[in-house]
Amino acid sequence: MSAWLVSLEGTADGKTLALILALTAAVLHAVFGALQKGRHDPWLSRGAIDTVLFVMAAPLALWVVPWPEPHMWPIFAGVFVIHTAYKTLQAFAYSKGAYTVVYPVVRGTGPLFTVIGAYFVFGEYFTATQWLGVAVLLAGIFGLAAYNLVHIEIDRDTLVPALWLAVATGLFVALYTTYDAYGIRATADPFTFLAWFFFIDSVVFPVLAVLRWRRMADAPRLAPLALRGVIGAVVAWGSFGSVMIATRLDKVGEAAILRETSTVFAAVIGWVFLKETVGPRRMGLMALIAAGAVIVELGA
Repeated sequence: MSAWLVSLEGTADGKTLALILALTAAVLHAVFGALQKGRHDPWLSRGAIDTVLFVMAAPLALWVVPWPEPHMWPIFAGVFVIHTAYKTLQAFAYSKGAYTVVYPVVRGTGPLFTVIGAYFVFGEYFTATQWLGVAVLLAGIFGLAAYNLVHIEIDRDTLVPALWLAVATGLFVALYTTYDAYGIRATADPFTFLAWFFFIDSVVFPVLAVLRWRRMADAPRLAPLALRGVIGAVVAWGSFGSVMIATRLDKVGEAAILRETSTVFAAVIGWVFLKETVGPRRMGLMALIAAGAVIVELGA
């Protein structure tokens, strides 16, 4: 399968597959964010998810995929640092703000800086039409964030710190998207990168979660957390794996933009499952996000 994927790089079929994978990543990433922000403490949720990810990735990394080339070890060290910082900021942001407030800001900040980073790192460029699409998408995302800031009633006392944390998290989204694209392109077998990525990236948060759980006066039961961990791990593998493969097959910037339609799916999830209010104005702003992604893709 690795050989087949590599053969699609730079082809029309590869571009189509990258589009499908990026949109799949968008849906799954919205689900993943909701799983982390749901009724459990976000630190515990992420710890449970990473525990299962570690168990899933270890046998694949150690015994199934080809061993990483020597030049990949410094790249994996960078993956560890960047993703640990990203997840820490994300957990802090979710601890202080409502899901439908934090998530759009994180996802809105990320693609703009990813497009800029892809220009400098990979020599990618956007057409004028695509930049129009970026502007439309960002107008929808940040408009949604501004509307939430004014009107939402959840976690009002910690809303401003949550937004600043969301912006910082978004910057790390751009950093890890660009860096992961560089990493998955640096190895001959993309599945080697994916297996070792999840193996290395899942080491820290299970330890943090155990320490936090032991300090809680009213610690939650482990069975529901374990179930969330299993579901979240499967979703994470599909979400992060899909977008990483998409960035190998096609432009990093386009994959990043398409993935940010996850904001639309996140708002629907927040409304249906987390009981967070979604009105006609917010639906209109979400339509802008989707329209921006369509313009980017059609302007390619």
